[in-house]
Amino acid sequence: MSPKLASLTGRPALVVVDVQRSFADPEIIAGYGADLPAVAAAVETVAGLVGAARAQGVPVVWVALGTDPDRPWRASLWLRTGDPDAPYGPDEPCVLGTPGAEWWGVAPADGEIRVVKRGYSGFLGTSLELLLRQEGIGWLAVCGLTTECCVAATATDAFQLDWPVVIPADATAAYDPALHEAALTQLELNVAVRTDAATLTDLWKEVSA
Repeated sequence: MSPKLASLTGRPALVVVDVQRSFADPEIIAGYGADLPAVAAAVETVAGLVGAARAQGVPVVWVALGTDPDRPWRASLWLRTGDPDAPYGPDEPCVLGTPGAEWWGVAPADGEIRVVKRGYSGFLGTSLELLLRQEGIGWLAVCGLTTECCVAATATDAFQLDWPVVIPADATAAYDPALHEAALTQLELNVAVRTDAATLTDLWKEVSA
């Protein structure tokens, strides 16, 4: 275990980002040319981490994208289509009230913190910071989908809000393996300590001992 991990103090939390049907269901993401085995393996590892966190009394925090057709994200539409006033199409991910917004392969338990976000970061426009402060959380492990986008944005904001951040690399995935590794390199350089699910689980055991 690295000295940085060994030096962590305070109550940990596991933040699960966007493990939703729109981003993980192979019938949907195959059309994006996604590395299906890598995504499936990451989801399975996330599920294992969730179980381990619950067993060790580590809070599990759930961050989900919720696209609201009545409140379109104009900047995103502009970037993707060139028209900030374009309507959402039928393939828009995680539209509220549709199957795409459902959790995939893992799901919250009663009483666990949940927030719904509009953009990339779990902190932007949500109560996540307040809820974590109220729980007395000292550091965060961030996992989920996808590494270069919502995982990176959430981890970066957590770091900027003064939480030490750990990224279990095998519990994240991008649709392109090279992009996944590039995102992890950037996160490790500027934001987080990279580890794996097994080491993180061992660290939780030490914290709770």
